[in-house]
Amino acid sequence: MARMCGRYASSRRPEDLAGIFEIEKWDPEETLAPDYNVAPTKEVYAVLDRPLKDAEDPRPVRQLRKLKWGLVPSWSKTPEGGARMINARAETVHEKPSYKRAFSSRRCIIPADGYYEWVTAAAERELEVEGKKKRPRKQPYFVLPADGSVFAMAGLYEFWRDKTLPDDHPQAWWVTCSVITTEAETGPLAVAPAEGPRALADIHPRMPLMLTPDRWDSWLDPSRTDVEDLRSLLAPPPPGLMRAYPVSTAVSNVRNNGPELLKELEGPEEGTLF
Repeated sequence: MARMCGRYASSRRPEDLAGIFEIEKWDPEETLAPDYNVAPTKEVYAVLDRPLKDAEDPRPVRQLRKLKWGLVPSWSKTPEGGARMINARAETVHEKPSYKRAFSSRRCIIPADGYYEWVTAAAERELEVEGKKKRPRKQPYFVLPADGSVFAMAGLYEFWRDKTLPDDHPQAWWVTCSVITTEAETGPLAVAPAEGPRALADIHPRMPLMLTPDRWDSWLDPSRTDVEDLRSLLAPPPPGLMRAYPVSTAVSNVRNNGPELLKELEGPEEGTLF
């Protein structure tokens, strides 16, 4: 089964995110352009609570930071594996060596408009079962909160030191992140396309773990380190909050980027899928 979430959209301005998440500190010089086709290894926005660097006050401060998507564990010898570590499973994140340290003390929220997922056409699925070699046709769908609110994806972040560079080098430290995923909802979508999936699980068995606003503060609080307490925050959101619709296959090429990628189609481009 293919990994996910591997592509999402993030077009909100930092000023808007600052208001939504009650950000206390963000650097205008770290502003990212709207990105409608976020892919692994790109720089992304993340919300986190931690003391400010070199500040005398040790209290955590709500910050909007620019991180690289693809977590590199602090103990890793090289950063090469980061592109493969874009997701962490909610069921095992507390015990996997690559994630468990970050899970206990370096949690973040990765804001998105929504995420993309691809559905293989029914005829191609049958060919795959029969073992015939053919590149399957896939239709992308965009999944987002039905009320248009921000999709607050649960995430982890980590620091990695490039020991080949001096301390004062601007690239001596990497700050990377990963999106936590959970089982996709099997209940009905709040708004379903006229033709296509009735539930998120019809699109893909996994989905990014969306944190509802009542869990933001608890998730970001670095003083909460009890594993079982933290695992209670990994419950999927209530059903019926999401919608999904087909979008252009242009999003399948990471070089394509623009608001047109979010345009809702009347039906799948790739024929009957369900």
